Amino acid sequence: MDFINKTTNFTILLTIMTLMISPVSFSKNMKVYKHVDKNGIIHYSSKKPVGKSYNILNVRCPECSEWRNSVNWSNTPLITDKFNLEIDSAARKHGLEPALIKAVIHAESAFKPEVISSAGAQGLMQLMPLTQKTYQVNNPYDPLQNIHGGSAYLKHLKTVYNNIDVYLAAYNSGETAVEKYGRAIPPFPETREYVRRVKILYSRYKSSARLNTQSQSTKPLSIHAASR
Repeated sequence: MDFINKTTNFTILLTIMTLMISPVSFSKNMKVYKHVDKNGIIHYSSKKPVGKSYNILNVRCPECSEWRNSVNWSNTPLITDKFNLEIDSAARKHGLEPALIKAVIHAESAFKPEVISSAGAQGLMQLMPLTQKTYQVNNPYDPLQNIHGGSAYLKHLKTVYNNIDVYLAAYNSGETAVEKYGRAIPPFPETREYVRRVKILYSRYKSSARLNTQSQSTKPLSIHAASR
């Protein structure tokens, strides 16, 4: 499998990391061969290039179950300095807690706006093409559009199911799967792990926001006397 792209290395690596996963091979690290052709185009491949100079990259695969299960979601660092304006805007518009939106973004993409999954989900909140169309997301890699589209979908699911376990399961596996199993979490290990992961992150982002609010409220006021 070979990929050619003139965009950023980051985008190409994410594409490789998500598309090269097979049902029989899950590893925490993947070997990727990189070489630059005479036109300056960077190539990445899972196969060793023949007769070409190359570099070997070992990359972690965030979509692989082994990697995800190895993360301790109770103490992995939170990401609190990205897309706060977009998240707050979506939270106000759709009646959601910013902490919930942050938890979903963290679980879905680790706040990386150009992520593409092997199933075709795109962007920060990993929106499928049909979801993008439903919520008028024209550019899934635009943080504001993606966050508003994902938040609108999340709000819809929350309204329909009114149970955090179930609406998070629906966000991950789809409403059809949730309905099939009696409006409960489907018996898919990935979905069960997803719900667990988001709930942990949700609780932690809420606590972080609470501590930040308390810290702001206890800061002493600075009074500067006017110079004479």
